[in-house]
Amino acid sequence: MSEFQIYHNPRCSKSRATLALLHAHGVEPEVIPYLEQPLSAAALKRLLKTLAVPASGLIRRGEPEFKTAGLHAASSEAELLAAMAAHPKLMERPVVVRGEQAVIGRPPENVLALLD
Repeated sequence: MSEFQIYHNPRCSKSRATLALLHAHGVEPEVIPYLEQPLSAAALKRLLKTLAVPASGLIRRGEPEFKTAGLHAASSEAELLAAMAAHPKLMERPVVVRGEQAVIGRPPENVLALLD
């Protein structure tokens, strides 16, 4: 198992660029296709703790699912977590994890903070 994991959407240009940047630095991460293997609310909560951001920092407000899920600016952490678990497309991507550290790869260069 790799020391790095990337929550990856191959259709996302930022996700592809982040994966390419990791490869360019000799990192072969475990690729987690989170759209096919959605995270549970509990797993999302753990990921948020590692990222050190609230759920609002990981959710994509521009996706149609945000509105159809009845979410809004004042939605609670629990509501946002439940929505991301039910609609993984709402999760910001990519997310790269290394041990107890994680970053959102927007921009892709954010992952450089995880490299030695």
